[in-house]
Amino acid sequence: MYDGGDYLVLVTTDRQSAFDRVLVSIPFKGQVLNETSLWWFNKTQPITPNAIVSVPDKNVTIAKKCSVFPVEFIVRGYVTGSTDTSLWTLYKKVVRNYCGNILPDGMVKNQRLPANMLTPTTKAVVHDAPVTPDEIVQHGLMTQADYDEASRKALSLFEYGQEFLRLWFVGNCNPYEDEVLPDAPEDLISELAWRCAFM
Repeated sequence: MYDGGDYLVLVTTDRQSAFDRVLVSIPFKGQVLNETSLWWFNKTQPITPNAIVSVPDKNVTIAKKCSVFPVEFIVRGYVTGSTDTSLWTLYKKVVRNYCGNILPDGMVKNQRLPANMLTPTTKAVVHDAPVTPDEIVQHGLMTQADYDEASRKALSLFEYGQEFLRLWFVGNCNPYEDEVLPDAPEDLISELAWRCAFM
């Protein structure tokens, strides 16, 4: 990342790192990540504006400098995961109020939530910490108006991402009433898997 005054120059490299060190260089990794991000920024422009100014190279994006809120907006659609901060791990530990969301008893792993759930965290130097909407405002991390706008947009972006597969089913059957649903085509599944792999 290079500081260009009012702009930032972001160069997406082919380096693959883990364990706090660079392990290997994977050809085209940077290009694929950059172009995937740009595809999403373009598709979601009607939901929220973004900072992209230009793309002078397949690995390079020039963006406007923005003020960043020290909050990460995580949207969840399922009770799943295996890390210490995953919803399923916490649910197994009988956490029923997570980031201001009340979870009912009796849910099982990988179960669809009744509605998409926003679970924000603070952006800390060492570890991000779960936080409720009230705490975000009380600690001055965001104003209530900023939080309300950001949470609406986070949920809208997540729902937009869910529409790739949902639109196919709506166009090919009645997913609410048909007892047996058709199989999604292999090319659609492959496309969605490819997008997920590089996000």
